[in-house]
Amino acid sequence: MADTVLRLSGITKRFGALVANDNISLELARGEVLALLGENGAGKSTLVSILFGHYLADAGHIEAFGQPLPPGAPKAALAAGIGMVHQHFTLADNLSVLDNVLLGTEPLWQPWSRARAMRERLLATAQRFGLKVDPDARVGDLSVGERQRVEILKALVRGARILILDEPTAVLTPQESESLFATLRQLVAEGLSIVFISHKLDEVLRVSDRIAVLRGGRLVATREAAQATRAELAELMVGRVVTLPERARRNVGPEVLRLDAVEVRDARGRTLLRELDLTVHSGEVVGIAGVSGNGQAALADLLCGLLSAHRGQVALSGRVMRARARDWVDAGVARVPEDRHAVGAVGDLPLWENAVAERLHQPGFSRHGLVREQAARAYTTELLRRFDVRGGGPEVPARRLSGGNLQKLILGRALGVRGQAAPVLVVANQPTWGLDVGAVAYVHQCLLDAAAQGAAVLLISEDLDELFALADRIGVMTHGRLVAPRPTEDWDLRAIGLAMAGTTEAGTTDEGAHAA
Repeated sequence: MADTVLRLSGITKRFGALVANDNISLELARGEVLALLGENGAGKSTLVSILFGHYLADAGHIEAFGQPLPPGAPKAALAAGIGMVHQHFTLADNLSVLDNVLLGTEPLWQPWSRARAMRERLLATAQRFGLKVDPDARVGDLSVGERQRVEILKALVRGARILILDEPTAVLTPQESESLFATLRQLVAEGLSIVFISHKLDEVLRVSDRIAVLRGGRLVATREAAQATRAELAELMVGRVVTLPERARRNVGPEVLRLDAVEVRDARGRTLLRELDLTVHSGEVVGIAGVSGNGQAALADLLCGLLSAHRGQVALSGRVMRARARDWVDAGVARVPEDRHAVGAVGDLPLWENAVAERLHQPGFSRHGLVREQAARAYTTELLRRFDVRGGGPEVPARRLSGGNLQKLILGRALGVRGQAAPVLVVANQPTWGLDVGAVAYVHQCLLDAAAQGAAVLLISEDLDELFALADRIGVMTHGRLVAPRPTEDWDLRAIGLAMAGTTEAGTTDEGAHAA
């Protein structure tokens, strides 16, 4: 390849008996966008961790700009011009943008700071690449899109000529994603090379020049993006034809969940939910759309017993509920939290402890205050089998699982296995965030199966395609208010976009009302 800036040759990495990367060789050219595709657990994260020096390869070597890259040395990767923007941002919320950029660039014993020079360099880089930023802004006050902009600038200011982007649009709105794509075009025009890791096939085809597909730790194919198709890439990723489940008409049963004029405030007295009315019936999927930060998280926490209603009433199967998580679990509420890592699992605990964490007080898993470990392990083994959780047995720490497999574990815990009571209500908050097409299809089928078995499903998602595919009715959250759910067929993209922006002509929280 002409003007090759990065060459990986025969990279192999093992974790015990697991071969995460198996003899992978790749090249990246100057000014090229190379997309890295693969299922969760296919080896993408391991490969870029080796590239960035976080892991040591068992075999193979890397060259950057014609020079050998010392293994296992992030400092050497940075010095060679390799920058990385992680899926989960690595910024200090309590510091300014400038302080975050400065972090790690100055030795602790240096008696002076180069803050003035760094500020000038930051502003010049921001202007050059069209990345508007306020150096003095507190990172904690920035939007998700602005934080990602800071991460990219941090890498560019430090001299990155190769940029690794790990799931860069996973937490962005459509508008923020468009801004990112414009930035990438500018970066490539300036000669930067980009490794773009994503599960979203449409955006991969849109932004990349070439696509490399990993499966089971092996490089199974490379394709020119201009000649690739979405269906072909999906099949290469999972090794089979991927068919997304389709929503079928179901008999809607009695009312399961009712919220009447609910208002929720945080500890500082700020209103999170305003006069919210909502009903969900047995056998139906109700979708909640909205731009992140408009009250969806508060709604999910309310329905998991983590927040209480300041005004109004919350009832489950006719029973008024209070803010006590155990009561909601005992009442048959299955919870799939937005953040699978920070909230959904305890990374250092083994899978069996995570799997039974919400059921320890129930018969079968404890006796006289002591955990019945044999029963818990047997239950977890069946859960791992039924929900196809790959990455090890019951004793493996949860942090060792890929994102998709961790989500399957959480789904299994929520929906149960044979011998466990089926949930009455499923509260699924961003259930497919950051997952590949195969895992998305599996999660969707699980949610549809739960509804078919009589559960009421509340699906909170920022993915409009997901909502249109699964939901029987869709409502929209904006500024803590709910535009009342109505049949999915009554919405179109323009109407739902207006509702998300809070500019509907008839945005009302009255159940059954129509938005323009």
